[in-house]
Amino acid sequence: MASNHAGRKRLEREEGLARIVAARIEPVVENMGYRLVRVRMIGKNATTVQIMAERPDFTMTIDDCERLSRAISPLLDVEGIMPGAYNLEVSSPGLDRPLVRLEDFKRWRGYRSNIEMMVDREGRRRFRGTLLGVEGNCVELRLEGEEGGTVHLPFNEIDMARLLITDALIRDCLARPVQ
Repeated sequence: MASNHAGRKRLEREEGLARIVAARIEPVVENMGYRLVRVRMIGKNATTVQIMAERPDFTMTIDDCERLSRAISPLLDVEGIMPGAYNLEVSSPGLDRPLVRLEDFKRWRGYRSNIEMMVDREGRRRFRGTLLGVEGNCVELRLEGEEGGTVHLPFNEIDMARLLITDALIRDCLARPVQ
């Protein structure tokens, strides 16, 4: 895992080659002042390596992407991690970003999210609602629709979580100062 500071531990759901790439590049990404969000292998024979990263303030510029790309590409080449030719894509998480750290759930409090669990919770694995924050090691979510109510979802049992693009999210992101 990345940093062991409370709230900074990243959900690592990569498998296979993506897990190997993530384990190798995460220390480099962190030493450069960024946080790794996710690594995905795309295409037949993993021909594209997609890396999502961000600054600790949740921003990411094109220059940041270029800087990370220049540092990661030689690492993958020299260490022979990739089995053949590949394309490297470094990007920000985007508006419908994956939520991978407890602090992400705190930062995006008040916004709508989809959360999928690894195991059944309250008779289901998928939840949609408004993030209320974090209590201990659990994510608090106010459920949408008729079911209503609040659920507490253990962070270490979350398989996938991402923000839902809404008018409020777009408006608030556009209102942020450009770096």
